[in-house]
Amino acid sequence: MEARHLRYALTLAEHEHFGRAAGALGIAQPPLSKQIADLEREVGARLFDRTRRGVFPTAAGAAFLSRARRALDEIAAASVDAARAARGETGRLRLGFIASALLEPLPDVLGRFGRERPDVRWELHEMATNRSTGALVAGELDVAIGLGRPRGVGAEELVSVPIGHDHLVAVVSSTHPYAGRPSVHVDQLRRQPLIVASGEDEPAVATGLRALLGKDSPALSGATVARDIHTIIGLAACGVGVGLGPSRMLAAPRRGTWFCEVTPRTPLPDLVLSFSARDRSPALNAFLDVIRANCPDVGAALDHRLGHVTKPAASTPS
Repeated sequence: MEARHLRYALTLAEHEHFGRAAGALGIAQPPLSKQIADLEREVGARLFDRTRRGVFPTAAGAAFLSRARRALDEIAAASVDAARAARGETGRLRLGFIASALLEPLPDVLGRFGRERPDVRWELHEMATNRSTGALVAGELDVAIGLGRPRGVGAEELVSVPIGHDHLVAVVSSTHPYAGRPSVHVDQLRRQPLIVASGEDEPAVATGLRALLGKDSPALSGATVARDIHTIIGLAACGVGVGLGPSRMLAAPRRGTWFCEVTPRTPLPDLVLSFSARDRSPALNAFLDVIRANCPDVGAALDHRLGHVTKPAASTPS
């Protein structure tokens, strides 16, 4: 039994005449009569009474047609749902991100994506870079935003593009001696109690700080470790020490704190968007389109990376 058999039966019931029904369907009457007879044999019941006044559903036919109509409605809905999913208008997107990405660029990107794809289901997970990389490689995430290019086993299979640049800044309480200063020198930081991100969670940041302050720096070995930039700022506000973090922290001012530039200016690892080279799901493609629209320079780098990834695969014999 095929969907056309259901349409034939419904059309015949509507027109109550084989000739008129065949005309409405755009087929000849004999093939229609044969298809209805075949359908009745398959169902095992007479679906229509053939009378001089016309063709009318039997009790079995009425029961069959009720189900047939719902079945065709479901088939039509399935086609619509499939088309929407193929365009990335529905589905699921699992995103892992570090907290600082919520300052910029995630608010604009997520806001636009939500407006353009309201029926895509988000699964948002705040997590450190090393955890999001592992989850991405394991297939537990569709896209991740972290600091520095992903490292470790499987990272070579990820597509990664920078989506933000940062340099090091310091944050102190408003009662700290550095409060009111526009900048603080690196040498001065070596003599201060510091608040930094976890080296285990953010290895790229830890590597940069060791290069800046010295591999065996007492200031680093005795530093207070914070989970994210909001904790760094909060602990600095409490007078625990000098918080070190990305310049995007300037977008999250807090009462009772003061931000200083660190001199010489020290670049930090880029904010990087990563996803699996093998994952080209429509929902992910739709998200990447929003990235392209919001960040044109990132879009150009993304297209370059995707071309670099996909071209060799296209020439590989199947």
